[in-house]
Amino acid sequence: MITRREFGKMTLAGLALPRLASSLDSTIGGVRLGVQTYSFRDLPRPADGDAVDIVIKAMTDCGLSECELYAPHVEPHRPEGRRGSPEAQKNREDLRKWRLETPLDHFRAVKKKFDAAGISVFAYNYSFSDSFTDEEIDRGFDMAHALGAEIITASTTLPVAKRVVPFAEKHRMRVAMHGHSNLTDPNEFATPESFAAAMKMSKYYKVNLDIGHFTAANFDAVAYIREHHADITNLHLKDRKKNQGDNTPWGQGDTPIEAVLKLLKQERWPIRAYIEYEYKGAGSPVDEVRKCYEYAKRALA
Repeated sequence: MITRREFGKMTLAGLALPRLASSLDSTIGGVRLGVQTYSFRDLPRPADGDAVDIVIKAMTDCGLSECELYAPHVEPHRPEGRRGSPEAQKNREDLRKWRLETPLDHFRAVKKKFDAAGISVFAYNYSFSDSFTDEEIDRGFDMAHALGAEIITASTTLPVAKRVVPFAEKHRMRVAMHGHSNLTDPNEFATPESFAAAMKMSKYYKVNLDIGHFTAANFDAVAYIREHHADITNLHLKDRKKNQGDNTPWGQGDTPIEAVLKLLKQERWPIRAYIEYEYKGAGSPVDEVRKCYEYAKRALA
């Protein structure tokens, strides 16, 4: 049995939670810092596969108040299986069924969890591929709206981007194309020209610039941001070496992370700057994201 005194303590603790949540703020020097939750992909998931609570705790532990939400953190977890195998095909079909049939209240409930923690979901990372049906593409926009996201980010290709145009225009939602560093496939997003080609398709198409990949492909992130800042929704912050080099701990690669952050602070552009942890760190993903956040704060001091 709970005593009156214990009940009182529990009530006071509950009343304190909103104040703690509202104190979470990772805007530094006017720059809105956050995280791509892919950074927490290696954190162990609970038996039911729901990673949302894990992500929220990780973000809270790091002190980050906004994110780009990686779709697999919301979706049921299934091993991918060997590419092209019957298991992989079944998992793909099951995921499609889940996306089309899961009530939107599921995503509204996810939003409430983030809201309660004082965390905003700026973007939903829903990467359209050629395996997506039209219904799956359309459903992604419904999910993003239910999550309260302002935009969708997508690692995709130019041919698939063309398929997505009518859905972006139907839902009047921006889709920001995420670039990698693959310069051998003309359908990949990697070059300034590939981003320009997408933006010609629709006024709702923008750029999610990964400054690490952009550097690895031997492009100048600072110059590109200066010229195209109006078309960039958010950045992925990571450090890589030039010439398709490896991911490195921040400060050990060639990516101008500090210069980019100082530019955002100076110009006051409303471009989010999100940590994406990909190098092999010595600590846990939470430890390493926290290190990246501290690096960013020093750069903006």
